[in-house]
Amino acid sequence: MKTIKVNIVTPDGPVCETDASMIIAVTETGELGILPGHIAMVAPLKIAALRLQKEGSTQHIAVHGGFLEVRPDVVTVLAQSAEISTTIDIERAKIAANRAEEALRSTDKDTDFNLAELELKRAQNRINVFEGKL
Repeated sequence: MKTIKVNIVTPDGPVCETDASMIIAVTETGELGILPGHIAMVAPLKIAALRLQKEGSTQHIAVHGGFLEVRPDVVTVLAQSAEISTTIDIERAKIAANRAEEALRSTDKDTDFNLAELELKRAQNRINVFEGKL
């Protein structure tokens, strides 16, 4: 089966370098499936799980924004942050989700609701990837 090289990079460095038979990403315009030989393109990513299919299994990676660059032989994900499901600290993610939910319920006029909403989305993405709820 043909594969395509996948590189996932954050400002902190590389997160994953592997081969996949298919990549499924959630972009700002919807879900996108990428196979080897895909036409070149760039797309902004949403806070969501990136799925790498290979050899009958699927690897999930929590991606928190950034860009997807596709070339026929390689896919590069330039993410603000990214975590492989096996490296997610689930307790930290649950604490972050609770903290963000509390901020969203706040009546304090100084609360940044946009920031709290983004924090909740990132925490929920980590939890979903860790638990395999995709």
